[in-house]
Amino acid sequence: MAQLILIRHGQSLWNAANKFTGWVDVPLNERGRAEATIASCKLRDYRVDVCFTSMLIRAIETAIVCLTECDEICGGRIPIIKHAAEEKDWHGWDKYEGNPDEELPIFTSAALDERYYGQLQGLNKAQMAEKYGKEQVHQWRRSFSVRPPGGESLEDTMNRTVPFFRDRILAHLKRGDNVLVSAHGNSLRSIIMYLDNLSPEEVPQLELKTGIPIVYDIDSEGQVTAKVILDD
Repeated sequence: MAQLILIRHGQSLWNAANKFTGWVDVPLNERGRAEATIASCKLRDYRVDVCFTSMLIRAIETAIVCLTECDEICGGRIPIIKHAAEEKDWHGWDKYEGNPDEELPIFTSAALDERYYGQLQGLNKAQMAEKYGKEQVHQWRRSFSVRPPGGESLEDTMNRTVPFFRDRILAHLKRGDNVLVSAHGNSLRSIIMYLDNLSPEEVPQLELKTGIPIVYDIDSEGQVTAKVILDD
């Protein structure tokens, strides 16, 4: 039995400003770093073997804090970011193969990036609701198939996150590795939709708080056997 830990990144500077963020690479704010620290304390009785994050700094920051504030989570190993081999400008960082007994790999992937909000990126959500109407903005933010102007729908996001989850992350879980995934509201909503067998009609009600770990027990066949949200 393996454990899958999903966590939406802590509050970012643009979360606090109520802006559509999407692929804009905005860091955590003070509250977001505190949320990640609290999450680490909640996870002190868990052990992580491998970590996956998006390419965006708010998710990477959250993962690093979660893995380093409470040393027990890593089992004494040092987290190492494993830059993708196809990235040509990483100064040879991807050439280091590492020591699995002493290091915990963190793999970054654009497949886990937040939903792309297109022309809405950088704009205030409340102001857009005043301009276009609350229902339209709600559709852009929460529906399964409606795309914001120039952006991705949740369905589009799911078409990149779920194949990556099945190909890369689930393989570790089936081997018995405990996996931490630090990503975003919509990229995680799409993965949870897959894990929980939610319909397109059910997923708009799925709301993920920043910095709250969700833990799944996964058997050797890749099936969910239990789920707990560490929200207390």
